[in-house]
Amino acid sequence: MVDKTEDIFQKSGALLKGHFLLASGLHSPVYWEKFRVLQFPNYTEPLCRMIADHFRRQNVQVVAGPTTGGIILAFEVARQLGVRGIFAEKEAEERSFRRGFTVDPGERVLIVDDILTTGSSIREVIAAVKKLDGNIIGIGVLVDRSEQAPDFGFPLFSCHHSATVTYRPEECPLCAAKVPLIKPGSRQPTAS
Repeated sequence: MVDKTEDIFQKSGALLKGHFLLASGLHSPVYWEKFRVLQFPNYTEPLCRMIADHFRRQNVQVVAGPTTGGIILAFEVARQLGVRGIFAEKEAEERSFRRGFTVDPGERVLIVDDILTTGSSIREVIAAVKKLDGNIIGIGVLVDRSEQAPDFGFPLFSCHHSATVTYRPEECPLCAAKVPLIKPGSRQPTAS
């Protein structure tokens, strides 16, 4: 299945090479453009099935993700599990559930996200769920690109792990070589 995930990213043109500014503020020679995958239901469905199947016996009651890619993933994983799918939106420096979304105290929550690099979006959703006293049972991501997966305190499943080197801007050899920096996506970089 690991090869299948990378194959999907390759086929959709989502595995990019160059010099990229990540949402974390770090630089990388590789960028996983998840929206090139998420635009195709026939690619999104089997990836979400991998996450749903991994957590199927965990009695998930709600699937939550961060905006924006996490919306699609939360919906599709929830659809496959037959439960609700919700998302947490950025408000100032944190995420919260709006638009009538809520998590009941003790409700069993699976958190999903697209690409894991530093885990900041996941940590923000964890905080939003904990604020409502939800019971987090695990975290599922499409691609874990971290060199060492962060310890969130909950089981982590990734459809694919590809440790991809990242650099702080001041230590980036691509910057030193004057390779043009590409800022993909729309989210503003945050401090790492």
